[in-house]
Amino acid sequence: MRLHTLKPNPGAKHRRKRLGQGESSGHGKTSGRGGKGQTARSGSSIRIGFEGGQMPLIRRIPKRGFNNARHTIRYIPVNLDDLNRFDEGARVDELALRTIGLANGKGAGVKILGTGELKKKLTVIASAFSESAKQKIEAKGGKCEVASKAAAAKTTAA
Repeated sequence: MRLHTLKPNPGAKHRRKRLGQGESSGHGKTSGRGGKGQTARSGSSIRIGFEGGQMPLIRRIPKRGFNNARHTIRYIPVNLDDLNRFDEGARVDELALRTIGLANGKGAGVKILGTGELKKKLTVIASAFSESAKQKIEAKGGKCEVASKAAAAKTTAA
């Protein structure tokens, strides 16, 4: 293999669209921008939902009724097989999960999910547990403790 024999994979390179090369090119005259107006100008962009100054549809429709999304509690999910990183008999809480990088971002706490197999006996303190996760932790001789909201707020502030 030599440098002059190297080629990109088929389909990896695309030809540049050559605009304004005459009518027969298919990209002549308006160069694919339609007629005149704001969108035909260079540098123009209209935000999503903009209707030319008319009251947008999303603002015209009445907003009524109950929306459960406002009242949901969003937990940071952590799978059981991720907990195998900790030592045997370790105490695993939200702060420990955050320092190791398993629980990132904002949330009302951590929820332990039952995906995977746990190989060690651990004491796990979290805001919530799935039923299968609870059974698997206790089957290995570990403990599941539900963290209080005040304790969860302290660990996220730290």
